[in-house]
Amino acid sequence: MSKRTKEFGKLVDKNKVYTLEEAVAVLKKAPVAKFDETVEVALKINADPKQSDQMVRGTVNLPHGTGKNVRVLVLCKGEGATAAKEAGADYVGEADLITKITSGWMDFDVVISAPDMMRDVGKLGRVLGPRGLMPNPKTGTVTNDLARAVKEAKAGRIEYKLDKQANINVGVGKISFEEKAILENISTVIHAIDKSKPQGIKGRFIKHISVSTTMGPGVKLDLAKLGMS
Repeated sequence: MSKRTKEFGKLVDKNKVYTLEEAVAVLKKAPVAKFDETVEVALKINADPKQSDQMVRGTVNLPHGTGKNVRVLVLCKGEGATAAKEAGADYVGEADLITKITSGWMDFDVVISAPDMMRDVGKLGRVLGPRGLMPNPKTGTVTNDLARAVKEAKAGRIEYKLDKQANINVGVGKISFEEKAILENISTVIHAIDKSKPQGIKGRFIKHISVSTTMGPGVKLDLAKLGMS
């Protein structure tokens, strides 16, 4: 084990579950890496990803943002382009950008599309889909209100989605954030996911939650203290 891993091991009791406040305090006390690590939340969900009616997916606005510059690309025509640019979109276009993406260009973090562009945007499914970037009405990235979507993406809107192993993993900010900001971001994400429980799922929806930094081990949270007993 690295020296940093050993030091972190002294702070975390693997047999203990922590309150959210205790867990964040542990993360803040951990040895500092050479970069500003992302704070991550990992949730084990009681759902079957193979069942369409049990898919868990949505977006949530982080009250304190993600801590990184989000590069937003908007695919639209006409007046929508002006609104998107004024809202702060980094790239705005239509066929020109679609061709560029098809050629391998991927210097963006979020893709937003006007509904009338989706016939053409569908051609990008094989490129954007595996990266989780395909515009989708359910996540607010296919919309006529392009300005609002751009502002939300820039401000810290993140997407969560159940993976094939029934896990959800999301970044919720940077370890350099103040503890209060980290706590509020994590709490916002957890409760947003909890509220997205499909009606067909019985029993406890969220089975386990842990928080960590990019290079650190997970710290298990006490679900009862989060109101999820």
